[in-house]
Amino acid sequence: MTDPQVALLMLGLFIFVVFLGFPIAFTLMAMGIGFGYYAYFDGDRMWRAYHRLSETAGALERWSDWIAGFFNNRIFDLFINQTYSVMSNEVLTAVPLFLFMGYIVERANIVDRLFSTLNVASKNIPGSMGVAALITCALFATATGIVGAVVTLMGLLALPAMLKARYDKSFATGIICAGGTLGILIPPSIMLIVYAAASGVSIVRLYAGALLPGFILVGLYLVYVMGRSILQPHAAPRPTADEVPDVPIGRVVWMLITSFFPLAVLILAVLGSILFGLATPTEAASIGALGGIVLAAGYRALTFQRLRESVYLTARTTAMVCWLFVGSYTFSSVFSYLGGEQIIANFVTGLDLSPLTFLILAQIIIFLLGWPLEWSEIIIIFVPIFLPLLPHFGIDPLFFGILVALNLQTSFLTPPMAMSAYYLKGISPPEVQLTDIFRGVMPFLFMVFIAMAIVYAAPDAIYWLPNLVYGR
Repeated sequence: MTDPQVALLMLGLFIFVVFLGFPIAFTLMAMGIGFGYYAYFDGDRMWRAYHRLSETAGALERWSDWIAGFFNNRIFDLFINQTYSVMSNEVLTAVPLFLFMGYIVERANIVDRLFSTLNVASKNIPGSMGVAALITCALFATATGIVGAVVTLMGLLALPAMLKARYDKSFATGIICAGGTLGILIPPSIMLIVYAAASGVSIVRLYAGALLPGFILVGLYLVYVMGRSILQPHAAPRPTADEVPDVPIGRVVWMLITSFFPLAVLILAVLGSILFGLATPTEAASIGALGGIVLAAGYRALTFQRLRESVYLTARTTAMVCWLFVGSYTFSSVFSYLGGEQIIANFVTGLDLSPLTFLILAQIIIFLLGWPLEWSEIIIIFVPIFLPLLPHFGIDPLFFGILVALNLQTSFLTPPMAMSAYYLKGISPPEVQLTDIFRGVMPFLFMVFIAMAIVYAAPDAIYWLPNLVYGR
């Protein structure tokens, strides 16, 4: 087999092994090292010291030199260098800090207060509970960026209240699933940090570019929720006085001041300091982590147990992301060295696609990959395959990245592997079936596709804020 054929075998074998359920990070590292050993194999160089041994050398010396030669393959040097480059990547330093901010906020009992406040404040709006749940999901998801945590917690808080208020089961569950995924799009998003590290695009421009598309998607969700509540009142009945009591306006304002505004101010302070150049993403993330601790202390929810859990979960998730990067970098380096990247580039360019056709094809592939894979695996492993092709089609990596971020909303919502649906099903009452949740997320999937179409038709939705703040 030629080296390019080996590269294609490497890629096909990786996809096959992933579908068998092996851990992706370690599969990437194992296959990168295994195929890399073949790619960089040079027996004369590796066993040079062994071949130079004199005939009088003892058996122990011969064995030690032979084993040393076995590990004298350049793939091990590559693996060490890739590990060091990932661990010293300044962009990725913000990941554990943002994660810690999210985990500490999640454990501070802020969301319970926030949902109760928004539920009271939006009482007279059509679909008020759905609107309150969606806004709470969006704000909390933005603060955490951890989809499973947001969907699970909101499922425990909001879903019972919505079902008690006679909301349609699929409508209520769809709102929570869709709202819980917004944190990977709206800054400060961990997914955008990972894309910036993989693509080399400025993270501050990515954050600025993602703001308007994120608000567009939230706006579409809210329009759907209120519109359906008006057209189908039985799907979202107005709450009774027993379900949501009448509260004086002064009391509502105080509830907003003590629940909504502290979290909103924390997010805006972190995001604003990044967008206006007052702090790097890492510095802003550290302020956010400190702000999360202060918030938890202010709500009297900061305990050693919660702090320890937050640190542990942060370390575990960060390690997963970093080892995915190490495995991906090693795998892609070997794949490129064998000529696989050039084969793919030649194949795609030989199709003579238009930029629009290429974008649609790329987004369809990413959409399909979202069925079996997590967003982190798609961004770290598969998106870099498309990145070298972007200059050929004249596509800006910033524009491409925002489209991918919108597209990856679907990876949590699309059956049969809609992780948000499974998160919610795990804590839902028995009468809520998985089919109810799948049926509920379908309209929100349609909203995602509309948002992608709007962004493509009006690219200024992405470029307006970055160009305004940073220039062209």
